[in-house]
Amino acid sequence: MHLSEEIGARLQSERKRLNLTQEQFAGLVGVSKRTLASYEAGSREAGALLLSHSASAGVDVLYVVTGQRLPVAERELATDEIEIVSRVRDLDDEDKGAVMRLLKAFSRKP
Repeated sequence: MHLSEEIGARLQSERKRLNLTQEQFAGLVGVSKRTLASYEAGSREAGALLLSHSASAGVDVLYVVTGQRLPVAERELATDEIEIVSRVRDLDDEDKGAVMRLLKAFSRKP
């Protein structure tokens, strides 16, 4: 199977995961149903614009392109939240503790 066919199959899988028909999904990403069918069949390569619109529709684009899924927690985080998590992961234990104390001080939860 060629890469464009693999990507097309994963794009179709994501569309189905979202419980969308080809017609519904095509409308969301701004292409015709026929064009979407050609992407899903692998006879046409999905470009950056299609993938960008697909991400906006809820598609896991990393999965479509590479076959690897983001962990669920990361798929549900906003961009700024991902940056915060990334920066905290780079800290040593003492600094992580300081960040946690700061967050608790600002938190409305006990």
